[in-house]
Amino acid sequence: MEIMDTIARDLAKYPLLVLDGAFGTELARRGFDTNDELWSAKALFEKPELVEAVHRDYYEAGADISTSASYQATVEGFEKKGFTREQAKELIVRSVRLVQQARDAFWQQRAKRVGRPQPLAAASVGPYGAYLADGSEYRGDYGASRAELADFHAERLAILVSAGPDILACETLPLLDEARAILDDLRRYPDAGAWISFSCKDAEHTCGGDAIADCARLLDKESQVAAIGVNCTAPQYVADLIRNIRAHTAKPVVVYPNTGETYDAVTKTWHGSPTPYHDFVRQWYEAGARLIGGCCRTTPDDIRGIAAFRASLQR
Repeated sequence: MEIMDTIARDLAKYPLLVLDGAFGTELARRGFDTNDELWSAKALFEKPELVEAVHRDYYEAGADISTSASYQATVEGFEKKGFTREQAKELIVRSVRLVQQARDAFWQQRAKRVGRPQPLAAASVGPYGAYLADGSEYRGDYGASRAELADFHAERLAILVSAGPDILACETLPLLDEARAILDDLRRYPDAGAWISFSCKDAEHTCGGDAIADCARLLDKESQVAAIGVNCTAPQYVADLIRNIRAHTAKPVVVYPNTGETYDAVTKTWHGSPTPYHDFVRQWYEAGARLIGGCCRTTPDDIRGIAAFRASLQR
């Protein structure tokens, strides 16, 4: 699969690949109101130029991969806002087009190509809990079967694959069964590759209670899985999670944790103080992570710091 070869080639040349940072909280930081069931996906029809600008800023900050604003984008979600089914599909395709356009515009600047691989555009596949918009991606208490989860993901996955992203970012999954459901769908597209990333409640378990070691062991056998990891997780758990994953797979480990603040899904507000992100990046790299970025509340400055860390390893 081409994306596996691309990641392997890039990691043979560079010590790590830099992912982008937060999207929804970054839009909010720039004044866009994300207090909505669609969260960042609302910007796809209200402010697409801002979406593209955020992607561009992450590439400028040093990200090798930026991920589309489709985390909370579903046909059903857009239909609830009054869009037709066809319009909803077009908005999901637009999410991929915007990150591709930002990537292409950035890469046209030849001076920016020094010391970094050609950047990639990823399509975000958020969990069922993101569609429910009730915080259940941090609990895993869906009450849905694997078959029902596969049905939920099937249409959006087909739309995203049709848009031609370099890789699918299947992220913030609280349950191994949800990862399995997505892979059931993905087998219809044998040329598509994905990373699978779980939300975790401690150093050993996903938010739904699955052992991260079991997740790694099972996903290691999946030929379409390019990387396995964790995101939207408190930074203090991540080094141990990396070690637990690496014990059961030779696939690259991907991590993009939060800043350490706590999210209240009821009030949709953040509490606590952020942890200095750069303090952890070396720790994660030394534990074995090879794709590193940020999730909620991280900014282009945090990604700039990860890119600087990589540059220091290349000297």
